[in-house]
Amino acid sequence: MHRITVVGGGFAGLTAAITAAEAGAKVTVYEAHRTLGGRARTAPGPYRTNEGPHALYHGGPHWSWLKRRDLIGPLAPLPPLEATRLRLRHRGTLRRTPPLAMLKLLRRGLPPAPVDVDFLTWATGIAGPEGARAAAHYSAVALFHHDPGALSAAFVHERLRRATRLPPEAHWPRGGWGGLIDRMAAHAWDLGVRVETSARVDTLPTDTPVVVATSLDAARRLLKDDTLTWTSGRTALVDLAVRTRRGDAFAVSDLDAPGWIERFTAQDRTLAPVGEQLIQGQIPVGPGETKADGVARAEHLLDLGFPGWRGRVTWRREAVAGGRTGAVDLPGTSWRDRPAVNRGDGVYLAGDQVAAPGVLCEVSFNSALTAVSSALGHVGLEPLGLEHA
Repeated sequence: MHRITVVGGGFAGLTAAITAAEAGAKVTVYEAHRTLGGRARTAPGPYRTNEGPHALYHGGPHWSWLKRRDLIGPLAPLPPLEATRLRLRHRGTLRRTPPLAMLKLLRRGLPPAPVDVDFLTWATGIAGPEGARAAAHYSAVALFHHDPGALSAAFVHERLRRATRLPPEAHWPRGGWGGLIDRMAAHAWDLGVRVETSARVDTLPTDTPVVVATSLDAARRLLKDDTLTWTSGRTALVDLAVRTRRGDAFAVSDLDAPGWIERFTAQDRTLAPVGEQLIQGQIPVGPGETKADGVARAEHLLDLGFPGWRGRVTWRREAVAGGRTGAVDLPGTSWRDRPAVNRGDGVYLAGDQVAAPGVLCEVSFNSALTAVSSALGHVGLEPLGLEHA
């Protein structure tokens, strides 16, 4: 029997399970939580939140993979009028356009950003100190890190370009990411994948190859391997619902410090009850900062972009995500330096902090394909061809 075990039923785990089953393997997925999804899990109503702002970028390989299998489902387009309501905090006030110096970092023909220099140093040489700082802070929407300027220039610049591309790459599955996970789970079931929920794995099986598709912290504990570490972000997450009021911003990006607030019901009114708006924010916090520090900065952005929000709140939730927002690469490192997918002895890693390219969930997707390709070879099946990439 060509059997493969997958530990973790999030986006990476389901990608691995589907791909392995399509190649002819018998697959079992073990998920510790009672529901699938991992960080792509959508809370049940009436406020359908994810763990922080979520968007699906159509520029990555996962998009075509999902589309070929009819798994993307209905999308929630942003109305043109709402698209004009992106606001940027710069020098303490809201504005509609970025500083001109920042745009120098987006023009065509720039040489590739270096891996071994921090973004702020490299960008200052092109856009000056103010433009470089504004660009670094704007890129935090795709980084979840308190000091984007200190990261590898190549790493940050790719995310800055992806986050500012026109037309936008970001798309939103209607009803939240939970619908996408449900479609992936149903497809896996149709392929014969066995899914066990509320099934925490404490010891790896030795009779099948195993794809460990968990957070890196969980993988380190499971594999008892202290080398499984990589830098990530720490982010204050603020979710709230407010009564609808005309004139609210669609999103507020902080160019004075890293931070992003977005009104998700601008594109998808199914995420909150009629007459209410769902707002989600992510404010990266540094090692010496607390959740309260991040929440205070979020409230300042809310004051600017959502006047009178305090008197309109109908629901609120706060949290801190630590080490759950993907890998970030320091100067001198790239995705190739992260923990390798192949751990030897038929054990493979998948997730957003391992050695695979991409932005946000694309890392999970690419690492899942890499892990499955090796696992298929381990059980005597044909590794993945280029059509899966």
